Amino acid sequence: MRSFQDCNSFSTDPEQPMKATAALPDARLLSLLPAPAFADAYQAVFRAPALDARQASRAIFDSPPSWVNTLMGLRNRIVGLFGLKAGLRHSTAEAQQHIGIFPVLAESPQEILLGLDDRHLDFRLAVSVQPGAAGTQRISVTTVVHTHNLLGRVYLAAIMPFHRLIARSMLDRAAKAWPQPP
Repeated sequence: MRSFQDCNSFSTDPEQPMKATAALPDARLLSLLPAPAFADAYQAVFRAPALDARQASRAIFDSPPSWVNTLMGLRNRIVGLFGLKAGLRHSTAEAQQHIGIFPVLAESPQEILLGLDDRHLDFRLAVSVQPGAAGTQRISVTTVVHTHNLLGRVYLAAIMPFHRLIARSMLDRAAKAWPQPP
């Protein structure tokens, strides 16, 4: 299994920029799928005294930047050629069961588990919220992937550079945009 080795520390200093950093995936989350082929995690500090996992997830995934939407549109066209599932936005009626394009599998105030199983791979995405210092919350986003076949391994290798960029920048963007406490 591959994972990030360049795990940086983070600060809960409210004066410091809220920058997403690589983190070690929580060992508990690694057991979500059998024999993960890939796992990574990022974390950032949100200046929010009370924030639950659903709110954090929505802040991260509901309004991606336009360049992410463009990449996802390209991805959807390409994977459609191979009969794989495209990530699609959902109607308001379905919104409770989805965060962005991801189905909700389990939820508590401290953690929400998103994921999808397909013929080439299964993935789980966990967003965890932990109280920080001085009215902050530490938000962690962990991705775990299990590949089923050669197509899954090729797909994973192709998207990894984009996944890393997107995961970090979307978490960064959400942390910076979160409303500041009064």
